[in-house]
Amino acid sequence: MTGTSADPTRPSVDTREVWAMLCELVLDNVRRREVSETLGLSFSRTRAIRRIARQPMAMGELARALDIDPPNATTMVDELEALGLARRRPHPTDRRAKVVEATRKGKDIARRADLIMSTPPPAVSALDPADIGELRRILRSAAAARDA
Repeated sequence: MTGTSADPTRPSVDTREVWAMLCELVLDNVRRREVSETLGLSFSRTRAIRRIARQPMAMGELARALDIDPPNATTMVDELEALGLARRRPHPTDRRAKVVEATRKGKDIARRADLIMSTPPPAVSALDPADIGELRRILRSAAAARDA
C-alpha cells in the first residue's frame, strides 16, 4: 500500500518518500554553510542568536528550544556574550534564573541570518506560482495538524 496510512505511527511508502524529499530540500547544508561563512559564526551559535532575537528567554528555555543540555546552553551564551551578541539579565520572577536576550548587534546578526535562511533554493524558486500556492496550503495543513 502506498497511499495515506490511517495509522500516523506507521506512515505509508508515499508519506515516507515525501518526507525524505522534504528533508533533503530543507536540511541542505548549503544555507547553513552560507550563514556560517557570511556571519563568521557556527550555525549552532547562529541558531541560538536567532532564537533569542525573536524573544528573550530563560536559560533553561533556550536549552530546550535548541535541544541541548543546560550546561551547553550556558557555554553557548558565554560565547555569545563575549562576542557582544547577547546579554543576561535577572529573571523577572525567579531570582535563581537568568534571561538571555540579543543585543542590538545580535539582532542585526539574526536578521542577516534570517534573510539567508529564508532565501529558497533555486529548485523551489523555479516552481510555478500555482504549485507554490498548493505547497503553502499543504504545509499549512501539516503545521495545523502538528499544532492540534
